Amino acid sequence: MTKQVILTGVRANEEPTLGNFLGAFVPMVDMQKKYAGQYQINMFVPDLHSFTTPIDHGSLYEKTLHNLKYFVAAGLDLNDPDTFLYRQSYIPAHSEMTWILDCFTYVGEMQRMTQFKDKSAEHSASVTMGLMNYPVLMAADILLYNAAYVPVGEDQFQHLEITRDIATRINNKFGEIFTVPHATAEQTKFIQRDNGLRIRSLTHPEKKMSKSSPEEKSKISLNDDPAKARKKIMSATTDNVGVVNFSWQTQPGITSLLQMLSLLSGTPQAEVNEQWVGTERYGDFKKAVADEVERFLTDFQTRYNAISDEELLAKLQDSEAKMAKTANETLLRVQKAVGLRR
Repeated sequence: MTKQVILTGVRANEEPTLGNFLGAFVPMVDMQKKYAGQYQINMFVPDLHSFTTPIDHGSLYEKTLHNLKYFVAAGLDLNDPDTFLYRQSYIPAHSEMTWILDCFTYVGEMQRMTQFKDKSAEHSASVTMGLMNYPVLMAADILLYNAAYVPVGEDQFQHLEITRDIATRINNKFGEIFTVPHATAEQTKFIQRDNGLRIRSLTHPEKKMSKSSPEEKSKISLNDDPAKARKKIMSATTDNVGVVNFSWQTQPGITSLLQMLSLLSGTPQAEVNEQWVGTERYGDFKKAVADEVERFLTDFQTRYNAISDEELLAKLQDSEAKMAKTANETLLRVQKAVGLRR
């Protein structure tokens, strides 16, 4: 029996944050360990997505390898035969599949995407078609590999649902062409989280922690000096309530720090809340979170520096050859369905 596919990716051109680590890297490494031998795991760098907003093109290639090494530093086993590490642009089927899917996707659907509206407001002077269109490329990334599970952060749930809509639309027109990934409720249940991860900005806790934010104090990047990261936590914006509570509605900054402490320490959220909820001294609470963040970054960066570039490149080349075969088979099936091939 063909193994079900779990797929995830992280953009190549920006330094991942602690939120990316907790929301994407850790769940995938945990699932690799938990489901070894049961599922196929596709972990890729969507480098084509990098062009949706202005970037430094001269450093893109190196940053691609850099971000893949983060997966390995997070604990990914490169020797697992069911885990594939690859770069999106090295498999041309992604681009052609996107064009075909574009022709079955409505402009209104793309314009309603929350991420497009938010990011186009941030980059109003340089909004490209790529920014509006990238959920369709994301759909191609998923559908090419018959992925059943696509662990994503809460901000990407809408894109996962449009992928399901596009796949269902094409299946209804041409027959069972695509594997439709599971709905978001089943996705979050599969990765054993009741809700999407909500690590928030340290300066604007009503927003998520974003790796694209130009405000350095708003985020903990994985390459941050541990001591400086500690200071960011200590100066994080909270509120004037004066007592620690776990409430996304009324105290998102404090609640994000509570979640961060739980995930980094490996302590159940209920136990962390039991220890800190009701505390009136924010400084003591922040110090506990800052200690954990500093310890994490020190250990993580040590593991990163020990990774062999040669071993990583060998894994990439092997995975890309195998994944190209799968992607081309799916693309041919679609090309036949839409009349491009006999």
